[in-house]
Amino acid sequence: MRESRALEFKSDITSTFLKTVSAFANYGQGKILFGVSDNGENLGVKNPDEVCLNIENKINDSISPKPNYSLSVNRRTKVITLEVEEGKFKPYLYKGKAYKRNGTATVEVDQIELKRLTLEGSNLYFESLPCKEKKLTFNYLEQILQEKLGVTKITEDTVKTLGLMLEKDQYTNAAALISDENSFPGIDIARFGNSISEILDRETIAGVSILEQFEQAVKVYKRYYQYEQITGITRETVELIPEAAFREAVANAIVHRTWDVNANIRISMFADHIDVSSPGGLPNGMTVEEYLNGSISSLRNPVIGNLFFRLHYIEMFGTGIRRIRETYKEYKTKPTFTVTDNSITVFLPVKKSNFSVTVDEQAVLDLFDNGMRYSSSEIAERLSWSRDKVIRVLKVLVAGKHIQKIGKGRGTKYSKM
Repeated sequence: MRESRALEFKSDITSTFLKTVSAFANYGQGKILFGVSDNGENLGVKNPDEVCLNIENKINDSISPKPNYSLSVNRRTKVITLEVEEGKFKPYLYKGKAYKRNGTATVEVDQIELKRLTLEGSNLYFESLPCKEKKLTFNYLEQILQEKLGVTKITEDTVKTLGLMLEKDQYTNAAALISDENSFPGIDIARFGNSISEILDRETIAGVSILEQFEQAVKVYKRYYQYEQITGITRETVELIPEAAFREAVANAIVHRTWDVNANIRISMFADHIDVSSPGGLPNGMTVEEYLNGSISSLRNPVIGNLFFRLHYIEMFGTGIRRIRETYKEYKTKPTFTVTDNSITVFLPVKKSNFSVTVDEQAVLDLFDNGMRYSSSEIAERLSWSRDKVIRVLKVLVAGKHIQKIGKGRGTKYSKM
């Protein structure tokens, strides 16, 4: 048995355990075992009934508001178990400070987290707080509502129905995010070459509605991960990375991120994958397993989430990860999801079946059998192809890691991996 985020050992009774009581009451149920050494050895305590009374008095006198907890004694080992439940009336303070668990340590929360706990204890969300701006416009929202739902004009009633207004002329933070004057952080998109030190393109989408940010991010994706292929008389769009997966990842990043920190959503584009990283870890009370299984019972930003749902940017709440995985069902490459305390990152690889190259792709690969490097114009000349066709085939081969791109601009060459 080892200490964990939800389990702490105490060989004796000192007031330091009260910080951990605060942490469990604020961020999730946990246990403290008294009479157990740091390495998990049962030492027991003398006079366990008297010690229980002492623990109870310390909690009642020092933690405000009073948390829900229970005490039990193992009469054989004389180990006392204190189990603390996550409370509804946050923040739970010890000497005026709130605490959280960081691995097996207990640390004081910062001012941002304290504000979040206070909002949660009042059953409020950051997006539902009044914003500073008194005059907002919703031209882009109106355009999207007309395209998707047939709403011809936004009225004050529309804004209230969407949860963007508290009272006349008092907008919420959600309204500011949806508005044309959105001043919150945006989306930073960077396209990399062979390493993260080689930045080919960079674009920051900010100062516009989060709806427009979403659509602009999709346009950038299409520029680099889709191309048109003509087969006979049919023209079809080929996706190197599933568009549905990218849209879902970006929409979920916007809907689930924390908006009270000054950090952009980051989209990192590589030849063989895309990373979509959003600020903020999981909502309080949610485990990584629940997140990966799509068991999202509560939203961090329910107003924004509901609007994205109405506009069909996301499907049912909690299905995002399943839908992303579904788009890769027929391919051997699979998406992955990384969760930390401060961010969630979705890794979207280029689709690979049991990679069989086309005739055109094989024709290009055959050129490199002599170990030479070629530019796109040299390949076009040797194969008597148009430059557009060459670029299209090269893009697929680079994404599939069959060839590599060397240099940039007019000096760009290609060679076999």
